[in-house]
Amino acid sequence: MSLFDHKVSDLHELLHKKELKVSDLVDESYKRITEVESKVQAFLTLDEERARQTAKALDEKISTDAAKGLLFGMPIGVKDNIVTKDLRTTCASKILENFDPIYDAAVVQKLNQAETVTIGKLNMDEFAMGSSNENSGFKKTHNPWNLDRVPGGSSGGSAASVAAGEVLFSLGSDTGGSIRQPAAFCGVVGLKPTYGRVSRFGLVAFASSLDQIGPITRTVEDNAYLLQAISGLDPMDSTSANVDVPNFPGSLTGDVKGLKIAVPKEYLGEGVSESVRQSVLDALKVLEGLGAVWEEVSLPHSKYALAAYYLLSSSEASANLARFDGVRYGYRTPNADNLLDLYKNTRAEGFGDEVKRRIMLGTFALSSGYYDAYYKKAQKVRTLIKQDFENVFEKYDVIVGPTTPTPAFKIGENIDDPMTMYANDILTIPVNLAGVPGISVPCGFDSGLPLGLQIIGKHFDEATIYRVAHAFEQATDYHNQKPQL
Repeated sequence: MSLFDHKVSDLHELLHKKELKVSDLVDESYKRITEVESKVQAFLTLDEERARQTAKALDEKISTDAAKGLLFGMPIGVKDNIVTKDLRTTCASKILENFDPIYDAAVVQKLNQAETVTIGKLNMDEFAMGSSNENSGFKKTHNPWNLDRVPGGSSGGSAASVAAGEVLFSLGSDTGGSIRQPAAFCGVVGLKPTYGRVSRFGLVAFASSLDQIGPITRTVEDNAYLLQAISGLDPMDSTSANVDVPNFPGSLTGDVKGLKIAVPKEYLGEGVSESVRQSVLDALKVLEGLGAVWEEVSLPHSKYALAAYYLLSSSEASANLARFDGVRYGYRTPNADNLLDLYKNTRAEGFGDEVKRRIMLGTFALSSGYYDAYYKKAQKVRTLIKQDFENVFEKYDVIVGPTTPTPAFKIGENIDDPMTMYANDILTIPVNLAGVPGISVPCGFDSGLPLGLQIIGKHFDEATIYRVAHAFEQATDYHNQKPQL
């Protein structure tokens, strides 16, 4: 039995009883990486020397008997678009192949304060653009449940590393479903917090009004501990919200009696596979048995979410990625005779196809003569989608549906079909457009591949989402299943 089969709270107790050392946890992580990384390929960079030094220092500290935080000594993986001081951060792009940041992201600072141990940086779709992890500039990560399948994206490395037992938990980022979708494909727990709950300072921006950093873990309880550690106001991020951070682990009461659940008919309609639909209906029966009630509702503007999202996110990406020009940092082309060639050739050689595709779409949507027709209209649709959620939340506590329309698809199956690939996020995108929180928890299997249940809450009400997710988790056994690598 791996040490990582234990919950964080159990490991914390063993550390305090001196029955376990931080070095043991770090050893376990690198031992597992040695065993399975050649198959899974979740990591881009390992930080073994510094991790072992940190573990040694924490072991000396714990011998003083002073009380330590719950995340003390816990090994963690960090998505490679979250900057880490003196640890390579590439966004899985050739254009940042040799970039070593000079500061830590706000969430990394908080992890350092909580005294976690960073094991390494995790693979992703380039600049977080993708739903399968096939758009990485360096390697393809494989789904631990079936190595022929994608782990989901863009936080595919983050989800696969947890599912494969390489780390206890990881951080991902979610712009249109990039935490929840790979969590569903890999059979783990992934939360996208409310926009503004977690600082974006040090997260390399894809679409600034949509991006959120969040935790990926094996259990809901561990997820709540990690969100607790990374939440809060940050003066370095103007979109960081000045709201209280509740005691998330304290909300895991298991009591959902009288809770009112909304089930959007749009989330169980065309395009959703029968196995996914049935797993959600079975999950609703479980929650009914625990005392919750559910009703079908409508989120009528959901059908426009995909189009609005790709216009808005690509527009923001075209502005955000303009900084990668070969002048200040990152890759610089050797094939340039003048400044214009420097810009053009650096970007042509440094960016992958999907990034170029989105920059072109975004630049078009923002250009003179098209701005009102596309970008402005997409912003208006975004407001309507947000109002749909607000209307439902006037009567209901949470919204429940599937995380993805199908289980994980085969590597290479959709790579030449961008529209099919984009549709993989059709159930997660509305949550980002509205800025509300959502979590994916394991809720079944189809031919040995995990399926995810998505629970969506009101703004800054992650506590209720956790309560429902934890109650469901405790009443089922899906979270205890592990891939046989």
